[in-house]
Amino acid sequence: MPHPPLHILVDAAKFILNEIAVHPDFQALDYHPDLTIGDAQTALSYLKHELEENCRYNNISD
Repeated sequence: MPHPPLHILVDAAKFILNEIAVHPDFQALDYHPDLTIGDAQTALSYLKHELEENCRYNNISD
């Protein structure tokens, strides 16, 4: 079974993290880990940026 494109998975993960962050059950938790949902969202933003740069580089070098 082929894998979906990575940029689609990154966008889906960002959407899910945002839904978790705004979910009332999550907001009601007294949860303060060392790494936060915001950290995960930032990591995914960096990954998406890297994917976009890689795509631009590959399009230029073709």
